Amino acid sequence: MPRFYTETLSSSESEFVLPDDVHRHAIQVLRLKPGANIRLFNGGGMEYEAELTLVEKRHSRVRLGNAIETQKESPLGITLLQGVSRGERMDFAIQKAVELGVKKIVPVITERCNVQLNGDRADKRFHHWRGVMISACEQSGRSFLPELSPVQTLADVLSDYQDELNLVLDPLAETRFTELSKPQSLTMLIGPEGGLADSEVAMAKDTGYQAVQFGPRILRTETAAVAALAVSQTLWGDLG
Repeated sequence: MPRFYTETLSSSESEFVLPDDVHRHAIQVLRLKPGANIRLFNGGGMEYEAELTLVEKRHSRVRLGNAIETQKESPLGITLLQGVSRGERMDFAIQKAVELGVKKIVPVITERCNVQLNGDRADKRFHHWRGVMISACEQSGRSFLPELSPVQTLADVLSDYQDELNLVLDPLAETRFTELSKPQSLTMLIGPEGGLADSEVAMAKDTGYQAVQFGPRILRTETAAVAALAVSQTLWGDLG
């Protein structure tokens, strides 16, 4: 059943006009007709059955039905500090991180980032990434939208984000995930294209982050994010 994010969703309104972006997706892309059943969620855990009652070219209306309890959130709280990469690589990392259950994503500028983000460009990227996250929630069945932080520098995030377990991925590290004690929450730093500089790994370790690796092969940044999150959720979360 199609699911759509509707930020203003409230149980106090039994019937309302769909937001323009949801209307375009439901009507113009999926070509849903009056009487079609859909689900709506607001990113804060509320999800409802709904029925399309009116479909016109420029707008459509729905009637809310029963509230739905979903159990899709991982017991493991993960904050992902993701080095900013170009285009589709960053989109992929964010999309899969949402599907794998992260609670918060922080885009991080590091020494080897090949992306210039400032002013309007940073704002546009932020809203684009948030759209990627919303689509991933719609697809994966999550009713909670993870928090997306504005782009920050590595020095800022290392001091601002301290968790029960703080990890930095480093292919030269000796420790593996299976050697770590089970945490309730963790923060994970992953470098961009080209990885983190040695000085940045050292800075992370000096700030309380533990270097960890999960195999002999060097992974692309977007692959590393997926692999590390999947390993964490399998060992300590709700996968497997």
